[in-house]
Amino acid sequence: MFIEPRYNPNQRKGWIEVICGSMFSGKTEELIRRINRARIANQKVEIFKPDVDARYDDTNVVSHNANSIESTPVASSLNILLMVNDATVIGIDEAQFFDDQILYVCEKLAEQGMRVIVAGLDMDYLGKPFGAMPQLMSVAEYVTKVHAICVVCGDLATHSYRTVNNDSIIMLGEKDTYEARCRHCFNKGMTQEI
Repeated sequence: MFIEPRYNPNQRKGWIEVICGSMFSGKTEELIRRINRARIANQKVEIFKPDVDARYDDTNVVSHNANSIESTPVASSLNILLMVNDATVIGIDEAQFFDDQILYVCEKLAEQGMRVIVAGLDMDYLGKPFGAMPQLMSVAEYVTKVHAICVVCGDLATHSYRTVNNDSIIMLGEKDTYEARCRHCFNKGMTQEI
């Protein structure tokens, strides 16, 4: 269970929180929940997402359950450093789609005393570590792995199984192109494709 650290405005110690998991596991829901709690506590927040993610909305971060929060789409992770203004809490969604500088950006923000909450897929559709997520998880003070439910057997799902034929690592999609699967059902599906 994740316990949110106490925020003391007189002691600006920054840190990184990573929320990871498969598709349909609630990563964005958890990011939105944490950001809303920070807003209730009158903390200044800024939320960013990669500009390539326009599945539900061009600007807002939107969960699969249609919950949304205002955000700023950015083309490069370095742009985040220029746009944080006076925020003390920074939310970053779909971190796996950002360039390699996202690790530097998150560490820089934390060093400047900000709470950085990052959400993203930990594995790609092949079951391999995705983008900078492994590095972010290793430098984060807090890592929360959330799980979906396997659509095949009903166990906890940790993998994003692609249901369409496309070899691109980055392919935005929804339930029409991905399924949440447990390790066993993911591996079974992958071997049947070969």
